[in-house]
Amino acid sequence: MENTNRSLGQLFNLSFGFFGVQIAYALQSANISRIFATLGADPHQLSFFWVLPPLMGMIVQPLIGKYSDKTWTRLGRRKPYLLVGALIAVAVMVLLPNAGDFTFSQGLFLGLNAAMWFGLFSLMFLDTSINIAMQPFKMMVGDMVNEEQKGTAYAIQSALCNAGSVVGYVFPYFFAWIGISNLAPEGVIPDSVKWSFYIGAAILIACVLYTFFAVKEMDPQEYAKFHGIDPKAEKKEEDPGFVRLLIDAPSTFWTVGLVQFFCWSAFLFMWTYSNGAIASQCFGWDGLSTAVAEFQNAGDWVGIVFMVQAIGSLLWAMVLSPLEKLTGNKGAYAISLAVGAVGFISTMFVTNQYVLFVSYALIGAAWAAMLALPFTIFTNSLKGENMGYYLGLFNCTICLPQICAALVGGLVLKYFCSGEQVGMLVVAGVLLLVGAVAVFLIREKEEE
Repeated sequence: MENTNRSLGQLFNLSFGFFGVQIAYALQSANISRIFATLGADPHQLSFFWVLPPLMGMIVQPLIGKYSDKTWTRLGRRKPYLLVGALIAVAVMVLLPNAGDFTFSQGLFLGLNAAMWFGLFSLMFLDTSINIAMQPFKMMVGDMVNEEQKGTAYAIQSALCNAGSVVGYVFPYFFAWIGISNLAPEGVIPDSVKWSFYIGAAILIACVLYTFFAVKEMDPQEYAKFHGIDPKAEKKEEDPGFVRLLIDAPSTFWTVGLVQFFCWSAFLFMWTYSNGAIASQCFGWDGLSTAVAEFQNAGDWVGIVFMVQAIGSLLWAMVLSPLEKLTGNKGAYAISLAVGAVGFISTMFVTNQYVLFVSYALIGAAWAAMLALPFTIFTNSLKGENMGYYLGLFNCTICLPQICAALVGGLVLKYFCSGEQVGMLVVAGVLLLVGAVAVFLIREKEEE
């Protein structure tokens, strides 16, 4: 790979649109359980609504990687996908929070009312579009940044990701604070949540347009020179297909993927059950109606503690670099996951909403490592060929564990946690501890 360094400004421009995409993702993560509970979902059903987002990511991201690898246009290689994904996301972000306002029949189909079905399909399109918009940022770093700067580039992307999360998480609380209603009739989403999605959509498209016009992607000749690829040999190669790529994948794909399985299962449980856990632990919610102040105020507070998690992640990201030098990538990874596990398990003993800041700040340490280290370790093991395709396949190590966790979440809640949603956060902590141990199975490039 050519050793041309890029300026910090260029590295920033590559990922700035990620700030807007992450606002959308944060709004989805913090509010989906709240939205579907408001529309009438039972707590034991909630995890099933979380199957669609990772399932769509698992389908979409490898395809985006595969086809964008072959897309060389005047507008760029990854950027056309970025723009299309953002435009679809904006449209869906306007529709999703209005699921409870449309006039639907009151009958049930497969146990769900029509508003929940509308919300479910909106969620499917929202996550599909977020995945289409999100993946090109990771690919552009892989395409255009050398190994020496890749850690810095992903750290900038992680910082922008966390900054976007802070904004997205705090929106519902902020809008309620300035006087927009936080309560609504049974089955209707409060205006504070609706305006959060509207403003988030506007910021998303503005940030994506900035990166679209500020970044000039390489043409095929520049790309081949940068990655040391023979362009003639590249043209003669046939599409290997995802099965062949998986067979030929470096061992880091599988070993980092194992760690990812435990980590992303843990965070799926956090996104699904934080609202109910905080409502019952700290706000005195009785678990019955969702059209009450205790539940909706807890929903706003979920955004605040998720914001604290993002700030904790930003702060821990500053610790990661010296920690990597001291303990290596694997040591820093394992320590970060263990710190996050302590944060998850501590929620079981917290009944004060402000003490939760400590728990979620510790969880942020795991999130910081999950955003930066897996991609640094994995992309350093790759050559330039099929970079996007491999990153799309690697995203399956994020999506598959979430699908598995979503499918079994209701059963774990019923049989292992006695219906207490805070117990699911303890389960998340245990999963992170297992992930921390699995880190030491990873073989990095220099070890192979």
